Amino acid sequence: MKQILLIAAGGGLGAVARWWLAGCFTAARGSFPLGIFIVNISGCFLFGLLHGICQARGEDWKLALLTGLLGGYTTFSTFGWDTFDLLRQDRVALAAANAVLSVVAGVLAVWAGVALGGRGAGE
Repeated sequence: MKQILLIAAGGGLGAVARWWLAGCFTAARGSFPLGIFIVNISGCFLFGLLHGICQARGEDWKLALLTGLLGGYTTFSTFGWDTFDLLRQDRVALAAANAVLSVVAGVLAVWAGVALGGRGAGE
């Protein structure tokens, strides 16, 4: 139960932080989704920064900060970490496959969801 509460508390804070930070850039966004871009990139930076801290401090910190806070803030940070970890292991082809397939499959999945949701993918 403690683990669930740590993840939930961190996730709630992360989600609010994402909403707030992305909203700060909504008016200035123009045609590029700057707010979410900043959230995604800052989340990747924070994941790298906090990873070592969490490893040294134990599982509770990892659950609260990496899984909870950054999971609520942006799961893109985990995608960035997984791809970085593959590169760190000299598994360049797998890192490239992960990056390309995740982006392409993600966009196609959104298209399929919109189409099945009754709004049509072209809207």
